[in-house]
Amino acid sequence: MDREHPDSAPMAEFLRSARSRLTPREAGLDDPGGGRRRVSGLRREELARLAGVSVDYYTRLEQGRSRSASAEVLDALATALHLDDAERSHLHTLGRPRSRPARRRRPRPQQVHRATWDLLDALQQTCRPAFVLGRRLDVLAHNQLAGRLITEFRALPAAERNQARFVFLDPHARELYRDWARVAADTAAMLRLDAGRHPDDPGLSALVGELSIRSEEFRRFWSDHKVHRRTTGTKDYHHPLVGDLTVTYQALTPGDDLDQTLFVYATEPGSPSETSLRLLSQWTNATAHTGAAAAKSPAPHD
Repeated sequence: MDREHPDSAPMAEFLRSARSRLTPREAGLDDPGGGRRRVSGLRREELARLAGVSVDYYTRLEQGRSRSASAEVLDALATALHLDDAERSHLHTLGRPRSRPARRRRPRPQQVHRATWDLLDALQQTCRPAFVLGRRLDVLAHNQLAGRLITEFRALPAAERNQARFVFLDPHARELYRDWARVAADTAAMLRLDAGRHPDDPGLSALVGELSIRSEEFRRFWSDHKVHRRTTGTKDYHHPLVGDLTVTYQALTPGDDLDQTLFVYATEPGSPSETSLRLLSQWTNATAHTGAAAAKSPAPHD
């Protein structure tokens, strides 16, 4: 009898979670059971039929008894499950065959390029908070205004400069984000996406373990197996100095390190949010002259 293979567990869990969230009506199916169903989402046989695979084969995937699947099957399952682009990419990452290295190597420390630091400074001058996230949502760099808007990560020990740790473990985050639950869910989903790309990262495993122990909300969001890739959007803040403001953001890749993401914030011209951000920028600039040299010498993140 086939047994679940450890490499297949993430894909199996993701498929089960995605199937449970999709109703027959959303999938375009009639419900012959008259509304009396033992599962909240699609049945296995319904999803298998929609994807054009046998029930036995799909069951093997969902029970973790198949270590991988072809790109065609993964695409068919993603379409049947109505996955978005990030979820589809995540499923392909989980479902591709993996070859384990003979020896697990410690990832190289991530460094922010000098040109990226210069860009952060330039964005500071145009009243745009900006920061760089790396693997595990580590905060690799930010300009003064981002530190004033969110939190001064550079004042923390290097091991604690992490967006997920801030969102789930820092009480200030619950007051800062006006929709903390949405931010927290998205943060867990971003971390889940990173876990799919770097399943053997010991630092990521340690972070997930710590958050699971210390945050009941993180455990709940993590168990949903949702993934999220931030590209553009809005975020609402309640800042202790300037009050409520809404920013738009754009996510960019600043160089050849695909595990780094530059987030740039902006506000609508002429809006109260722009006024609030400019007030915060003026206050930041007035106190930014001391310690500026030290701010550009962050400790590298593993």
